[in-house]
Amino acid sequence: MQMTTPETRHPVRQGIAAGTSIGAAILLLTVGVLQILEGISAVVDDELFVVGAEYVYQFDISTWGWIHIVLGVILVICAIGLMTGSTWGRVAAIVIAALAIIANFLSLPYYPYWSILIIALSIVVIWAVSTWRTDEY
Repeated sequence: MQMTTPETRHPVRQGIAAGTSIGAAILLLTVGVLQILEGISAVVDDELFVVGAEYVYQFDISTWGWIHIVLGVILVICAIGLMTGSTWGRVAAIVIAALAIIANFLSLPYYPYWSILIIALSIVVIWAVSTWRTDEY
């Protein structure tokens, strides 16, 4: 009588994990590109944004534009790291997506609908990256 250990591999879960990781990477890439586009539109054409009279975190629109461009470039780099499956890519994706949420919250009065969209997508990215568990596969 031969004893065998039950197979612990779960190909279906592996496929779901791969799909989740690619989905998170694509979403992160999308958020990065949208951040870059928001930044470019702020730097090039200030007339697109709403500027209120009083705001605690009031910067020049161009300053907010450069902040979004830098965040966008970093998000794209993190998305590439996430696509390769690296640990640094996962950690950086969560941290930078959280920073994107903060930056878009602070710039909410300038372009509310766009900021809400980026905040929502960043939350989905954080959820997707943090729930993707490579140790179970």
